[in-house]
Amino acid sequence: MSAQKILVIEDHKDTRELLKYNLTSAGFDVGTAEDGQSGLNLAAAFKPDIVLLDLMMPGMDGLETCRQLKSDVSLARIPVIMLTAKGEEVDKIVGLELGADDYVVKPFSPRELVLRIKAILRRSGSPQPDSPKQWERDGLSVDFEAHRLSVDGEEIPLTATEFKLLTVLVSGAGKVQTRDNLLDTVWDTHFEGYSRTVDTHVRRLRQKLGPYAKLIETVRGVGYRFKA
Repeated sequence: MSAQKILVIEDHKDTRELLKYNLTSAGFDVGTAEDGQSGLNLAAAFKPDIVLLDLMMPGMDGLETCRQLKSDVSLARIPVIMLTAKGEEVDKIVGLELGADDYVVKPFSPRELVLRIKAILRRSGSPQPDSPKQWERDGLSVDFEAHRLSVDGEEIPLTATEFKLLTVLVSGAGKVQTRDNLLDTVWDTHFEGYSRTVDTHVRRLRQKLGPYAKLIETVRGVGYRFKA
């Protein structure tokens, strides 16, 4: 089985080389780019399984690079992890709004980063064994095996995290999913500040559901529930 591919887009040479060393040591095939435009070009040729994207880069910054990745049909489904500094809280939220799947704050632990990468790659793989293969209601259709969402006949692209979130909500229709439970099942992690990430992804998922957004109900102070 060939190694899973990671594209690192980072302008600082030392950080880029450190990431490549640690990720290669963890068994990944790693490609690197030093700016947003060359990263987009390499993404099209390299076809990575996941992208690590620095936020603060000269020229095309990480937010614009993420926006262009997600607007390209051939690249939109590739998961993205943002690499951020502690003071970039607003940018982290904007990054998640643009479709990033996760963020890691610098300085980061290489071991934690590898765990985050593996968690996201698991989410973008096969659905959970207890998930239905197909689900339909009115004009809404979810194919869990093909990872496809259709709204009134139009296929709507979802990130790996958005699809896993939809899977958990639909599979537990009628049951309240607390933010803590969603963190554990969708993100495979739990740490302070991530509840806002849950809310951001739910908001994005509602936008993509269009006229069916109200199927995801907010249970104030607790979490979310998909209408049975």
